[in-house]
Amino acid sequence: MNIKNKIVVYSILGMAACVRPPDYPIEPRITFSALSKNTMRQGTFQQDSIWLTVAFTDGDGDLGNKGNDRDSVNVFVTDKRKNQLAETFRIPYVPDQGAGNGISGDIKLLLFTTCCNVIPPCEPSITKPIDTLVYQIAIKDRAGHKSNVIETPNIYLQCR
Repeated sequence: MNIKNKIVVYSILGMAACVRPPDYPIEPRITFSALSKNTMRQGTFQQDSIWLTVAFTDGDGDLGNKGNDRDSVNVFVTDKRKNQLAETFRIPYVPDQGAGNGISGDIKLLLFTTCCNVIPPCEPSITKPIDTLVYQIAIKDRAGHKSNVIETPNIYLQCR
């Protein structure tokens, strides 16, 4: 390698080393990524399930909690049909990553089936064979900053 080629290679390496960390806001930000499927059978004890993937960014990287504190849930899933908290989860602790702590990634949630909105609940229904379910999702970081709220596309519950 002649001297001219060495300078070009070192200049490129030097520029790569100066890449700035991402500049995300300190509040977590989430976006919907995917559902493993869009139909479930209604039921009670874990008879069917769906994987929900949510993408996140957090400017100060303070997601997750240490230890087993049951009160430290930081993912909130609301059943929009009832406007009721359906499920909560804990994000595993994310350690600091150096001077620039902006982080991004995916959170995968396993959501178990629920009952159709019929009377009596979780009984087969001839009059309403399909119920439509939408979940709202939000997260919270260690500092208490809350994310935006997102919604899933329609999930169809088979009520038969």
